[in-house]
Amino acid sequence: MSDQVDALVVGAGVAGIAAARALRARGLSCVVLEAKNRIGGRAYTDATGFDHGASWLHQAHDNPLTAFAEALGFKTVDHDKLRQRLLFTEGRFATTAERRAFAAAEDHFWRVIEAAATDGAPDRPASDAAPQGGRFDALVAHWEGAQICAAELSRMSLHDFAATALDGPNLLLRRGLGTLVATLAEGLPIQLNAPVAQLNWGGKEVEASGAFGRIRARAAIITVSTGVLAQGGIAFMPDLPVEKREAINALPLGLLSKLAFPIPPGVLPEFGAFASLRRDIAGPDDRPISWIARPFGAPVMLAFIGGSLAWELSRAGKCATEAHARAEFARVFGAEAAAALGPPIITEWGADPHFLGSYSHAIPGAQAARRVLGEALGDGRLIFAGEACHPRYAATVAGAWLTGEAAAQQLEGGRGAVAKLSKHAP
Repeated sequence: MSDQVDALVVGAGVAGIAAARALRARGLSCVVLEAKNRIGGRAYTDATGFDHGASWLHQAHDNPLTAFAEALGFKTVDHDKLRQRLLFTEGRFATTAERRAFAAAEDHFWRVIEAAATDGAPDRPASDAAPQGGRFDALVAHWEGAQICAAELSRMSLHDFAATALDGPNLLLRRGLGTLVATLAEGLPIQLNAPVAQLNWGGKEVEASGAFGRIRARAAIITVSTGVLAQGGIAFMPDLPVEKREAINALPLGLLSKLAFPIPPGVLPEFGAFASLRRDIAGPDDRPISWIARPFGAPVMLAFIGGSLAWELSRAGKCATEAHARAEFARVFGAEAAAALGPPIITEWGADPHFLGSYSHAIPGAQAARRVLGEALGDGRLIFAGEACHPRYAATVAGAWLTGEAAAQQLEGGRGAVAKLSKHAP
């Protein structure tokens, strides 16, 4: 196949879908090349309604996908208002006073982090600024790092960590966030099973080649993950500049693995919809996982495993991941209850060669990497987009969507000529 369009979009995830919609709205022709056999990227809802990847519309009042969900009639719920927050500590469920103490430790953590990020000192690991010594300080650091950001605080830039911290509300979609993304992709010119092997951007145009043939365009928008880019998943001709390659390597993907265990009748009858559970840290090497029970009332227990533990278990395989989650469940609810759980669905973001992780974080000292990654090359012929490029909403569908739209806006509407855009949409 040989063809020519105004813009080529590589990747049919959230950023690619946003870019394609914006291009078509401006009267520009485009084609979206997707390596996998499905659309959505890291926002994927399976036939059971389980969100394998992105699940929440974070900071929903500012999230561009909230308006789409409302317009398309997707039922949403404010998870923060629904969930019963439980804490397991010292071999028992925490008292009300202990839960309040944990909440106070979380508030103190963010006050300290925000102050440290604005004190004028050079960037450093976020762990260096985190409070230490309090009863729940280690648990808060583990929760905010490995379990939310998919990487330990020691691996993350303090300045980037503070800049990308999110507020509520956090909305869940009854039909799944991946379903919303797939709906927004309807009618777009997407080619599945079409991985780009090589992209030549050295001339006045760009040319992508692969098993699909060759496609020429005036510009290319690259939305694949930094995990794939760092591993050389696309051969760029000429090679990317040093500063671009350094930015990619400075924005690695963390890993958050999810398991969905069926709950048989009679197991955990006291746990209602959206009850969430965290287990306290029991020692210096302990890395607890967390749970959400019965989302939308479904007989399912969701397990979340983040950071270095998630990577170790991913490399060990699905059986090891399931065994670890069951052992964690038994630690709280007993071996009989753990054995009664049904066979789980297990996500594989770390092992999937089309992603190689869940979402990005900036390494210490690399707080400017997102801006560098998002800067166009070749007078606008080569543009990168995706959650890793957004300096405020990184690691979210909002960041992916906004950078996809911004990338499309760098092309002059209707004429196919390339224009520079100084910065992404806010």
